[in-house]
Amino acid sequence: MTAAPDAGPFFHGTKADLQPGALLTAGFRSNYRPEVVMRHIYFTALREGAGLAAELAPGDAPPRVYLVEPIGVFEDDPNVTDKKFPGNPTRSYRSTEPLRIVREVDDWARLSAEALQQWRDRLAQMDPNAEIIN
Repeated sequence: MTAAPDAGPFFHGTKADLQPGALLTAGFRSNYRPEVVMRHIYFTALREGAGLAAELAPGDAPPRVYLVEPIGVFEDDPNVTDKKFPGNPTRSYRSTEPLRIVREVDDWARLSAEALQQWRDRLAQMDPNAEIIN
């Protein structure tokens, strides 16, 4: 794994209520394929990308976006960059090392109910046998 050429800032979307200084780590179930335990923690340099991830995360808690700081090296997310968007225009990354919460971010654009449902429908139509590069 080599350090990605992006200086950030970086964001992570979730429904967890976290405090500055907390560490996000790998080892949790995928938001999109709950049978898969992820070996990486995912983040993006796009605030709205983190917002989308937060809104799609399972659970009834409100979606949250956090400004995060990678603790170690990170790489392009191959699930996005290799399969869908070569060159990483989504600025999506992953790391096996923790991310430190810097602060919660409040100024991100929420999806309309219709747009959120369209994303949920797309996820529901995903091939259950499609590989996740973990």
